[in-house]
Amino acid sequence: MHFAFVAPPFTSHVRALEALGTVLLDRGHRVSWIDRADTARQLRDPRIGFHAVGASTHPPGSVEAVVARAANPGGPLGLRRVIGDVAGATDMLCAEAPAVLERIGADAIVADQMEAAGGLLADGLGLPFVSVACALPVNRDPRIPLPVMPWGYAADARGERLNEGSSRVYDWLMEPHNAVIRRHAAHWGLRGRRTLADCLSPLAQLSQTTAGFDFPRAAPEPHFHHVGPLRGARTEEPALDLPLDAARPFVFASLGTLQGGRFALFQRIAHACRAEGVQLLIAHCDQLDAAQADALLRCGATAVTGFAPQRAALERADAVVTHAGLNTALDALEAGTPQLALPIAFDQPGVAARIVHAGTGVKLLPPLATVAALRRALRRLLDAPEFARRSRVLGQEIAAAGGAQRAADLAEAALHARPAVQAPSVHGAVG
Repeated sequence: MHFAFVAPPFTSHVRALEALGTVLLDRGHRVSWIDRADTARQLRDPRIGFHAVGASTHPPGSVEAVVARAANPGGPLGLRRVIGDVAGATDMLCAEAPAVLERIGADAIVADQMEAAGGLLADGLGLPFVSVACALPVNRDPRIPLPVMPWGYAADARGERLNEGSSRVYDWLMEPHNAVIRRHAAHWGLRGRRTLADCLSPLAQLSQTTAGFDFPRAAPEPHFHHVGPLRGARTEEPALDLPLDAARPFVFASLGTLQGGRFALFQRIAHACRAEGVQLLIAHCDQLDAAQADALLRCGATAVTGFAPQRAALERADAVVTHAGLNTALDALEAGTPQLALPIAFDQPGVAARIVHAGTGVKLLPPLATVAALRRALRRLLDAPEFARRSRVLGQEIAAAGGAQRAADLAEAALHARPAVQAPSVHGAVG
């Protein structure tokens, strides 16, 4: 089959979906990627065919500003700009991708849940598709807060009312994006498409989470599958080349590719580790300069680098300090490493809530993460064996989940089992 991938331009999403794409390529399928030109440089597998769209609205070089706004939206005006970016990307893809899909002869779409255009394009053009949750699933459930919300599972009616109210506020904020979804759905004659959660596949929905690292769903959908992290082969990552004192605890700290420039927060982490006698490796994802890296060494870090071999570092670490990005959280669970979560943006509050719910770590809000608070949290993680034990249990669940190979199995099975549908003409998409 010829799979067309549609996703946001964020590195963590591209890496996860590319791992699935590589498996499909290894099985003899064809894979194409449709997005703005900037995304091409993120792809590593040369077998993936890239097709640029949005030359006038999303020209080369524009994604850097989009990513910067998403990483640090600031106040209400900044948040409106971020929502506008999301709406603009969906609008552009719905307008320009149909012609590309027809030209390349795509048989199916692999759609990131966070980009509504994937599902809209597939349903509008009569193509089968699978949805992939690279971040926390956006599937609505009365007992589960939206991924951006910081609280935990709703165990009673009061919690369900809180989730319902917060969902209404969220949908109000997202109205510019919802309006784009409704407009393109109306053009294609699609009913019931109002929000991102309405644009998911009826055939297969694949999530990087596992059942143990998610809140229980009131009515699990039969085509929703926990497949665990979508990753490449471990041989693609080097070993951790860092001399360490085996007699002292070792902590790995990373705030991800978008939040790695938070120098002041890294400073507090370094001071806390020094005070606790803990060795610390900081990976800032090339978001800090040499002077800032040297300052962190003086604050107490053992080593500071742009990028570290994350999975190798987590296997060696006694604890990880993380922004609670889903990829880092899952990598930590795979390694059985307890987590100190400092959620900042996106679905990180939801990931942090699941870390606490699963008993694999603790969380602190970054504004409250003083050196003293960080010291207490680190000492709790290092001294209480239950966090490591629970992390290892969920690590075993991840090892059995199947990852990219099982995701490819499910995608093939769902798409091959689907009856043929006559696709409408792709001409005349909404401009």
